[in-house]
Amino acid sequence: MKKLKVYLDTSIISHLQQEDVPEKMRETQELWEQFKERQDIEVVISDLVIREISKCSEPKLSFLLGELAQLDYTLVKITEDEKGLADIYLQNGVLREKSLDDLTHIAIATLNDCRYIVSWNFKHFVNPKTIKAVNATNLSLNLPQVDIYSPSMMLGGF
Repeated sequence: MKKLKVYLDTSIISHLQQEDVPEKMRETQELWEQFKERQDIEVVISDLVIREISKCSEPKLSFLLGELAQLDYTLVKITEDEKGLADIYLQNGVLREKSLDDLTHIAIATLNDCRYIVSWNFKHFVNPKTIKAVNATNLSLNLPQVDIYSPSMMLGGF
């Protein structure tokens, strides 16, 4: 049986320890436990996620890396194809140039056959405008559609 692929952006991992938003932290931790237990899901993160997490200060960085070490995930490296797709998203007005890393996350998820992107970034990821623009672009390029949800939405079942 083929596993359901789920891409985690940096905000998810960061919210594993985010005391200033306890509800988001609790929901992230709950979803994290599901990822650790479910055998039918393949969690995907990218080297971009690792690079962004590495900007955290101690002791948070060590905590996050420790949490990642407990999760069975697939690490993918950014390729020229993904950079190219991110540029196409940019040209199509999905987001602005200052959000190129966010577009790269979406491109990585798309080109690695992830069905879902999970994010707490409502400004750039989890909003109807972005989702519609990404999927319109993907459709025009014969690429798969991708659903972008917050952990709250994923906890309802997937």
